[in-house]
Amino acid sequence: MLQWGLKPSEKFPAPVYRDTVLAINFEDAKKYFLAPLLEIHYAHTLMLEKQGILTSAEARTLCAALDSLDLDHIQRAIYDGTYEDLFFFIEELLTESAGEVAGKMHTARSRNDIALTLYRMQVRRAMLRTAEALLAARKALLDLATANVETVMPAYTHTQPAQPTTLAHYLLAAIEFMGRDLTRVGEAFPRVNQNPLGACAITTTGFPIDRYETARLLGFEGLQVNSYGAIAAIDYVTESASVVAVAMVSLGKLVQDMLLWSTKEFGFLRLSDAYVQSSSIMPQKRNPVALEHARILASRALAEAQSVLTCAHNTPFGDINDSEDDLQPLVFTMFEDAERALLLFAGAMSKAEVNRDELRRRAAGAFLTVTELADTLVRTEGVSFKEAHSLVAQTVAACGADDSIDTIAKNVIRLAPEVFGRALRLSEHEVREALDPVEFVNRRTIVGGPAPDAVLPELARAQEEQKGAALWLAAKQERMAAYPQWIREGVEALDT
Repeated sequence: MLQWGLKPSEKFPAPVYRDTVLAINFEDAKKYFLAPLLEIHYAHTLMLEKQGILTSAEARTLCAALDSLDLDHIQRAIYDGTYEDLFFFIEELLTESAGEVAGKMHTARSRNDIALTLYRMQVRRAMLRTAEALLAARKALLDLATANVETVMPAYTHTQPAQPTTLAHYLLAAIEFMGRDLTRVGEAFPRVNQNPLGACAITTTGFPIDRYETARLLGFEGLQVNSYGAIAAIDYVTESASVVAVAMVSLGKLVQDMLLWSTKEFGFLRLSDAYVQSSSIMPQKRNPVALEHARILASRALAEAQSVLTCAHNTPFGDINDSEDDLQPLVFTMFEDAERALLLFAGAMSKAEVNRDELRRRAAGAFLTVTELADTLVRTEGVSFKEAHSLVAQTVAACGADDSIDTIAKNVIRLAPEVFGRALRLSEHEVREALDPVEFVNRRTIVGGPAPDAVLPELARAQEEQKGAALWLAAKQERMAAYPQWIREGVEALDT
């Protein structure tokens, strides 16, 4: 008869399982989860004592055992399979210190809700670091935009020069999307910062625990209420990955432009010597490597975010390893790479020099101002935009490669009788004025336009948004810095 079970010579864990899973997860746990795991131990113990599930003496013994842990020893520990994971390793250390009372610490909880609490505690900190990096990148752009409100430059559509704008107007577009990135972090953060502790394995417990108390002690802003969802739902991490993905796509597009602008052919932007490298063979080279690194780091973070979503896709709605120890380091690496990309970009842009003369020269060429010439014809000649567009298009064709204002003005005046059936009412001076790139910009004063009168209020608004986001971040960082002291105060109160 077939007998199920392990052969006498086999025991858990199998060497290959130990080496490919448990040992690696043990190292990851020491790196990411040791500090929050101990905080959970303290908070849960204090809550059990408050609820009368532990005596004060028992809680004091447990907290003293936690205080006595040698963290350096734990960090140096090499996984050998004696204990399944870091949780059981520390549990044994606590048993050595506190005796059998150590087992009471695990009343009304499971590794399931402990793990989800650990993950959320680390993700929330990573989100705040990402917000801080976004603020730094946005500040660099705000400073550059403020210094270039009147810096005329060509705007591009379909990678071709299109119309004049200003550098401040261009940068405000990026400042706005980074503002939206910050908003997405701010909106996602409270959904991450919810306490799953108390869900236990998946259906809570029969003990009269206080989930709100552990939430308070651990700096959470509320509960992940449904116990099944607290264990099974992982939208806290998929939403976080989505926030990072959106931010990195936008950052990558911006970095791509900055790299193009740094080429000799464009010559719009010059990075500080601190952010370029030379060549081992070509002494003249100034390679904008900081932007290249920012680009690949943004791409890595995006790929890691996509991987997080892929790992979560089509997995069961329940407690499952797919969203646990093997996935979480990828989540943290995603945040780390996003933070690196943003901070590097911020540093490079904060020291970059703008070639205003070249930007102005390019804005005046390639027929970029003829849209305003067509608009001017509509306003002054009483013709439709279609008619004006036709005359200007024929004018551009007649000019050939000569895109000077003189040539354009002469041709539009010459061709007007053929197209309109009469001479222009506009003087040559008025035509030339309509073709000036500065005049082009200054006439676009509506909300969202490039004229200084339109840009300055938007810069002021963005600065206020920046202050608001910085205040939000400071408040969250203060809470993260404060809650360990709340735990310590609770421990000290046990002795009074």
